[in-house]
Amino acid sequence: MENNWQNCLKNLGEWAGSFTQVSTEGELRSSTPSILTLEGLEDNQLVRFRVRRFATDTTEQPIVDNVQEYRSLGKQAVFFDTGAFSKGSLQVAPFSEFGAEYGFVSGDRRSRLVQLFDKQSCFDSLTLIREIRSGTAARMRPELTVGQLVGKWDGTACTVYSDWKPSETCATSLEIQEVGGFLQQQLSFGSRTISSTARIEGNRLHFEEGATPRRVLLLPDGVSSNTPLQVSHRQPFFVEAGWLLSDNERQRLIRSYNDKGEWVSSTHVIEHRVV
Repeated sequence: MENNWQNCLKNLGEWAGSFTQVSTEGELRSSTPSILTLEGLEDNQLVRFRVRRFATDTTEQPIVDNVQEYRSLGKQAVFFDTGAFSKGSLQVAPFSEFGAEYGFVSGDRRSRLVQLFDKQSCFDSLTLIREIRSGTAARMRPELTVGQLVGKWDGTACTVYSDWKPSETCATSLEIQEVGGFLQQQLSFGSRTISSTARIEGNRLHFEEGATPRRVLLLPDGVSSNTPLQVSHRQPFFVEAGWLLSDNERQRLIRSYNDKGEWVSSTHVIEHRVV
């Protein structure tokens, strides 16, 4: 894996898109056009970040114009070899908001997702950010469906740890079936295999077994959001985003937390449909 800064530079460019608010039930709400610019300066030793957001259906006068410059990246931000990244809260704490952001990049496309939890640690909202490199003819993906996920997916997972111990890579296998209104999946990674079942309700998948109920939302642009309904500083959990880049390629980003609510690792999975 290349270093974090070099991987970050794979996001350079001007990206035209939109910020869309999404409810915890997967309903699309308000959407605002945006232009995000990531510019490498001083031989790429400095990155200038600028995001402009506009009133609906206009890109004339921004209602938000935020500029920041970076020479380094914080511990909470992990960039992988493709340029994909995840960042977010380092710790779950009582009466504090918790959140995670994910970004995927492929050619002239970027897709990002922000998950937020309120001060009671309950799943509160999503922001879906869909971007196309300015001046290109790239297209967005349609809304993700259960049918697009059904099949067997083999892949590779790269995990980066918060304590900076060496990153690890392992093979993964995910098999998904739809049976009578339920989604059944079996995930294998390393020496572990996990089976789970979800109740399908529109664009929502409800994983109701076990001590921590989870909800997967299937969203536009091939994006998925996978969260517990409530996070805790007393038991381990993970949050995840996925992106279906093409009919037969999917990427996932996962942030894992321990039973003290501490962020312990970030994982990037690249998987391809084999059946």
